[in-house]
Amino acid sequence: MEELKQRICRDGKIRGSNEVLKVDSFLNHQMDVAFLQAIGQEFRRRFEGCQVDRILTIEASGIGIACLAAPSFDNAPVVFAKKNKTKNIAGDVYISTVESFTQGKRPYNIFVSKEFLKAGEKVLLIDDFLANGSALSALIDIVHQAGAEVVGAGIVIEKAFQPGGEIIRGKGVRVEALARIERMSEETGVVFCE
Repeated sequence: MEELKQRICRDGKIRGSNEVLKVDSFLNHQMDVAFLQAIGQEFRRRFEGCQVDRILTIEASGIGIACLAAPSFDNAPVVFAKKNKTKNIAGDVYISTVESFTQGKRPYNIFVSKEFLKAGEKVLLIDDFLANGSALSALIDIVHQAGAEVVGAGIVIEKAFQPGGEIIRGKGVRVEALARIERMSEETGVVFCE
């Protein structure tokens, strides 16, 4: 998605050891709603012909993206995996574990109420980044626990220099990344995959 690549180059900031790309000015802290709606339409175009009964994401950064993509998928319900089991999640839940890259590889559990994910459903995963694949792997695990089917994963930005894309595709999941980064550094900026 050319507009996304331009936005990353213009507004993105590379931090740390050239592995952190901050796009919080338009994607995952402050959100450019019109731009996210265009991203949702692009996901619909890429998953044309796929039945999508439900969209699943993980809190917090994926929620806005998934919600603005939902109208493009006939207003499929959006469910997000919670990072903390609260009193609001009563009853049976699906649980999986994530080792977050952005949180220093510290593992944590995610939860989805069994009430909101049913056997036989066709589920589209949506998230902002794909780096090491742990969050998506946990979401895939939850979908499988429910007896549902993953129809694909819509990713806004894939860091192709990290192993996540290969891991998720190796599980047989179709990954559609709107921008794939080959490499990046503070000195040279972002280089996209061809």
